[in-house]
Amino acid sequence: MAFFGQIVKTLLETKHNLLPQEPSDPLAAQEAQLKTLLETAKDTAFGKFYNFSGLLEAEDIRAAYAKTVPLHDYNNMNERWWKQQRKYPDITWPGKPEYYALSSGTTGKKSKRIPVTNEMLECTQRVGRAQAESLANFDLPAALFEKDILMLTSSADLDEHNGALEGEISGINVSNLPSFMEGFYKPGIEIAKIPDWDTRVQRIAEEAPNWDVAALAGIPSWMVMMLRKVIEVNKLDSIHDIWPNLSVYTTGGVAFEPYRKSFESLLDHPIIIMDTYLASEGFYAFNARPDTMSMQLALDHGLYFEFVPHDADGFDATGAILDKPKVVDYREVIENKDYALIVSSPAGAWRYMIGDTVKFTDKAKMEIVITGRTKYWLNVVGSQLSEEKLNAAIAALNEATGAGVKEFTVGAVPTEDGKDYYHQWVLGIENGKLEEATAVKLLDEHLQEVNKNYKVARSKALKGVKVKLAKADELYGFLERKKKKGGQIKFPKVMTAEQLGELMDWLKQ
Repeated sequence: MAFFGQIVKTLLETKHNLLPQEPSDPLAAQEAQLKTLLETAKDTAFGKFYNFSGLLEAEDIRAAYAKTVPLHDYNNMNERWWKQQRKYPDITWPGKPEYYALSSGTTGKKSKRIPVTNEMLECTQRVGRAQAESLANFDLPAALFEKDILMLTSSADLDEHNGALEGEISGINVSNLPSFMEGFYKPGIEIAKIPDWDTRVQRIAEEAPNWDVAALAGIPSWMVMMLRKVIEVNKLDSIHDIWPNLSVYTTGGVAFEPYRKSFESLLDHPIIIMDTYLASEGFYAFNARPDTMSMQLALDHGLYFEFVPHDADGFDATGAILDKPKVVDYREVIENKDYALIVSSPAGAWRYMIGDTVKFTDKAKMEIVITGRTKYWLNVVGSQLSEEKLNAAIAALNEATGAGVKEFTVGAVPTEDGKDYYHQWVLGIENGKLEEATAVKLLDEHLQEVNKNYKVARSKALKGVKVKLAKADELYGFLERKKKKGGQIKFPKVMTAEQLGELMDWLKQ
C-alpha cells in the first residue's frame, strides 16, 4: 500500500474540505492583501513618496490607492525606482532583493530585471501550495503522491551581478524549492544548473530510467521537445513506457491548445492537464478543478489586482494605454471582457502593468484565462486580433487540414505603396502537409467569420493575407541564434514589420 502517499492525499483532502483555497469573501481578501502590502512598505522611499501611511487611514483604501499611486510599466518603474533599489535598500520594498528575474524577451532587446524578494518567493510558494491542495478535487490514486515531479525550467545556474543573483524566474524558483520537495524534484539541481539547453535535455533523457515521474511541469513547446528526446534516447513508443505512473502535466507560459496534439501523441493514454499563470513578476492563478482550463485567481496569497479594460476605455487604436484609463478592481470586472492585468506585489511592484490581458470566465469562482499580451494584439488596421483569437485560428486550420502547425507568428506589413497593409503569417509546421494558398484561405475565412472587426478591416486597409511555411525547428533556430532556447522562452505570436523582415531573411538562409 502507498502508505505515505495515502497520508499526503488524506491531508490534502482534509485541508481542502475544512479550508478551501478560495476565500469566502474575495473582496475582503483583496483589501487585506493591499493593506498588508502598504503597511509593510510604508517606510520605504516609495511608500513615503506616495504617503502609504495616509492611505492606510482612508475610508476606502482601494479608491485612495488608485487615486494616489499612478500606473507603472517596467520602464518607468525601473528608471525611477528599481535602478536605485539595486544600489540602496528600502526603495520600493524593505531591504534589497537577493534575486532579479531576467525577462525571457523574444525580440533580442536587453533583458528586463524584475526584483524578486524573499517575500515574493514566499508568495509564489503559497500559491504553489494552494495548487497542490487543489489536487484534492481530482480523482488521483494515493500512490501518485509518492512519485517524482519533473520540472522543466530554465537553468538554475544563476549569475551574480552587483551583489544579487539573477536568471530566469523558473531557475530562481527551482533554486529556492521548499525542503520537502527535495526528495521528489527531478531532474535535480545538478542537472537543472546545466546552462546549455541541449546538454541539459540529453542528461534528462539519460537519467530518465532512474526516475518514477508522475507529474510534469513546464512550457509546452519545450516539454514536447524534451519528451521526444527521452523517447528517442531510450527507444520507446510512448513516454508511458518509461514513466507508467505519469498522470499530471502542469502547463503554462503560453496557450496549451496549439501544442495539445503534439503532446498527446507522446502519451499512451490521457492524463490530467492543469494550466498555471506564472510570470516573471509572480504566480497569479492556477487550475483548481477538473473539466476546465480556466484558472483560479490567487486573491489571498499576498497579491493585489486591478484591471484596465482592453478597449477604448483603456487603450488607444495603436494599443498604447491612455493617459487616464479606466481602472477597476475585482468588484467591477465583467465576465468575458478583456482586461490588462495590473498587479501590486511584495516584489515592490506597485500598480504594475505586466503586459498580459485576461478575461473572467466565471467571476463567482474567480476563474480567468489569459487572452494574450497587450503588445501581442494585432490592431494596426483595427482588426483587434488577440493572441487568443490567433491561437483559435491556428487550431481551426490544424483541424481542417490535419496539418501540425506548432508555432506561428503574424504581423501587419505595409503594401509597396505604403497606403495599406497585409497580414504576413509565418507558420512552423511540425508534421503533415499544408499548402500556403490553403492556409491563406482558411485563416482569412475563419477570422472574418468569428471577428467582425477583422471582417471590416479586410474591406478597408487590410488588403490581403500572406503565409510563409517553415519547419517548426527553423523557428526555434531563429530563437537559438539569439541564444534564446528552452526554459521560459516563448516564440512571439505577433511581430512588427521589422521583426518579420528579420525572420523572413533568416528563413531564406
